[in-house]
Amino acid sequence: MRTCACLLFCFTLVAQPPQKEKPQPSMPEAMAASIAKQKASVRRQIAGEGESDSPHSWFTTPWPRAPFEIVAPQAPTPEPSSSSLQAPCDPLPQSDVDGLIRDASSRQGLKEDLVRAVMQRESGFRPCAVSAKGAQGLMQIMPATAAELGVKNPFDPGENVHAGARLLKQLIERYKGNLELALSAYNAGAGRVDREGAVPDIPETRDYIRDILGKLSY
Repeated sequence: MRTCACLLFCFTLVAQPPQKEKPQPSMPEAMAASIAKQKASVRRQIAGEGESDSPHSWFTTPWPRAPFEIVAPQAPTPEPSSSSLQAPCDPLPQSDVDGLIRDASSRQGLKEDLVRAVMQRESGFRPCAVSAKGAQGLMQIMPATAAELGVKNPFDPGENVHAGARLLKQLIERYKGNLELALSAYNAGAGRVDREGAVPDIPETRDYIRDILGKLSY
């Protein structure tokens, strides 16, 4: 009886079909592909291959392929003065400039540094300077003004400087010692200053006055 029961039990075990293992949930294919792509992207960036193929990768900025290059900012190229756009000659030697200024200032009773500042601003000490408006020489005398002052050769340094100093003295007396008005008239014309009764609201003229006054010692 015991043997029969045992045989029956063994038969049951053999006859029962084996149970299949429960399958594990697999990773969605899209997610697996995305992770694989991101891993490949990281490997490429570490190897220095540049940006990732995907705009949504972990690194949005490509790794540098070479050391950073430091570029120094370039200073803007200074523009030539409007009063001496054409000056195909070198400035006069300092000794010649000093002599001309000393003589002209003494004759007109002007301070030497005033005449020097005007000459530097007007022509940069270049006797052949010609402005876009036609002013000529070291003190940038207009042809009509040069004729009134009896200048025969506006490019002759002596004639030009003496005429410019004389014109400057006349303007200072005209505006009763107001140097700002006198310099405004030298730059923009006495007619403009007389009409406005003040320094004209011209950026170039205001800069002209500021530059010259900043060079004076009084």
